Amino acid sequence: MKNRYAELRQRQRQEVNALPIGFAFSDRQFEEMMRGWGLDPEKDLDKIYKAGNTGGFFKKSDAQLIRDTFSRHEKELRDAIAEDETGEGFIYEMFLDELDNHEYGYTRDTEDTLYALGYTADEVLGNPRLKRGIEKAVTEICGRD
Repeated sequence: MKNRYAELRQRQRQEVNALPIGFAFSDRQFEEMMRGWGLDPEKDLDKIYKAGNTGGFFKKSDAQLIRDTFSRHEKELRDAIAEDETGEGFIYEMFLDELDNHEYGYTRDTEDTLYALGYTADEVLGNPRLKRGIEKAVTEICGRD
């Protein structure tokens, strides 16, 4: 069975991997990254942004592209969720994929899945479509035993 959520995330992952973001976890790696961008690692620090404490860096000139890409990805996910009127389509596939990714079949715990998706249990239980989707996914996973 084709999982549209997994396909969306895979495509988005490929797009993120193609973004001009560098990672450096040592001075040597930082120097190599900067030189690879044609920048001086000591004089051109004003031309880059640091991506939090991730070890990631990007050029200020690429900031809009990166921001636009992540904004589009968020919108694509929101739109796909909104288009699932019953919770038995994309929403179900989303929960099924993330429950599998977070080993629900072994742990029987949804906490990591909900956290990864940015939901609380109350939000899911209070939304009939989300509730139906997670219940259907849990039923399928539990039926695999």
